[in-house]
Formats: sequence, C-alpha cells, structure tokens
Amino acid sequence: MRVIFMGTPDFPVAALQAIVDAGHQVAAVFTQPPRPAGRGKQLRPSPVQARAEALGLPVFSPTNLRDPGVQDQIRSLDADVAVVVAYGLLLPQDVLDIPRLGCWNIHASLLPRWRGAAPIHRAIMAGDLETGVCIMQMEAGLDTGPVLMRHALPIAAGETTGQLHDRLAVLGAELIVQALAAADDLAPTPQPEQGVCYAHKIDKSEAQVNWADPADQIVHKIHGLSPFPGAWTMMQGERVKLHGATLADIQVPSGTAPGTALDDGLTIACGSGALRLLRLQRAGKSAQDAASFLAGFAMPKGAICGE
Repeated sequence: MRVIFMGTPDFPVAALQAIVDAGHQVAAVFTQPPRPAGRGKQLRPSPVQARAEALGLPVFSPTNLRDPGVQDQIRSLDADVAVVVAYGLLLPQDVLDIPRLGCWNIHASLLPRWRGAAPIHRAIMAGDLETGVCIMQMEAGLDTGPVLMRHALPIAAGETTGQLHDRLAVLGAELIVQALAAADDLAPTPQPEQGVCYAHKIDKSEAQVNWADPADQIVHKIHGLSPFPGAWTMMQGERVKLHGATLADIQVPSGTAPGTALDDGLTIACGSGALRLLRLQRAGKSAQDAASFLAGFAMPKGAICGE
C-alpha cells in the first residue's frame, strides 16, 4: 500500500514504525510544526517528525489543510490511504476524498464511546473496565465515521493514563497493519446511535482534587490524570501532585471532614469512604512511592488535605 501518514505526539509513533516495518510505502508524513520547548524555548520537532526523519521519510508541516496548494501536494502523492493518528489539524472533506481508500483514523476508544480529544484520560476517569482501539473511516464529523476494525482491551486495576496510553499505542500499531493487509475486504460498520459520549480535552482546572467527592471517583481521577496534567492537592501548605491511590478498607469516623488524614500513612477521608495515597510528587521533584515521600514530608493523623 502507498500510505500518507498524519500524526504528531508520541502515540502515533508506534503505528508509523509498524507500517514501515510491514513493508508499506510511506509516501509522506504530515505533522504539526516544531514548537518551542524546554527552558531555552528552542524549536523541537514533534515525536512523529523525529521518527519519520530517522526513517528517511519526507516530512511536511502545513498549518492549514484547506490551502489549495497543500491539497494539490497531497493529491500528487497518489496514495492508496491516509492513516491519521492524533494529528491536530482538521481534515476538510476535500482532503478526506483524495486517497483511493480515503482517510483512516486510529482512535483509542471503543466508538461511539469517547469520541474526541482525550479518550484515554476520560475512560479511566469514568472508571471504565475496558477500552480499546478502533480503525475508523474518517468523515467530516468528530469521530463519527464507520468502524473498519476494533479490538477491546481491559483496563487494569490501578492503571494510569500513561500506562494505558502505551498499551493502546502498541495495539493501534498492530491493528492498523492488520487493516492495511485486509484493506480490500474490510466492511465499514456504522457506529450505533446509542452510547455516544465525548472525551473533551483535559483542562488543567479539572486537576485539583475535591475531597468531598466519593473515594472511588477520586481514585479514578488520580489515575486518569497521571502523568499529565497530574491531579493535585494542598498538603501542609504545599501543592502536591498525586499519581497513584487505592481504596482504603477502613471505617471513617462519623463527622470526619473530607480530606482528613486518618493515620500517619496517607489514608485520607473522602466525601464517602477513604483512600490511601500510593505515589506522590512534590514541586520540583520526581514522583515517589508513599514511604519515600513520607521520609521527607510529614502528613500526620488529623492533618487536612486541600488547605
């Protein structure tokens, strides 16, 4: 197959590599332009651009796919299909129609659940027990196209977005290679109207923990926002990120205020139930397990989180 690949962050890198390894011809890679990064704010190429250049593939970084010149460039590539993964630019219908087989998206959810920008975060934050990857025929709507192939994956207890991201990236790479091999035999299946929900982009304002929420909801939030942007709370006047937690099998005394430390081991009362913090990160430091954190930070029984 002659393929155009469109993607930007870490997640698509495995798929790009797998397509090349499977022997397909990648005619060009489209990605977002380099962005300022680091303390010096020097321009840094996207992870997809870095891998594409290492593979010797031509890379293009247009800022708008509605430009007729850009569309002519895509048309000149004479591709069988465009594979799109977390690209970051809207593909207008004129572009969707250019490849012989259209544009295929690798989407990290079991559509129609979690259409949109942050399906991995939202699945964990909602407490879903499974997710997966869909290979979708792209339409003009937001993740509304028919599904060509899907594979479900259980979400492990305590799994973070970072961990699930890496597993789904591998699954997506495997699935797109299978789809390309079976391209002429795939039967698009329209998405059902039932079960549609949207994975809105994560806003940093969501990251502060509200200890009045139920314990299980807070645990899901902590795991869903790890490693980025990181759920956080105030502890002893210091802002601390939370990266791991588990429900605590403990009876919370009546009248205990949410956020209260119930012991010296980071067991915290919630609006209902309690949780135990397992992995934490102080400002300017690396994440630590609870024992290492407590070796340098006192959070005694009766202290209040969130203040």
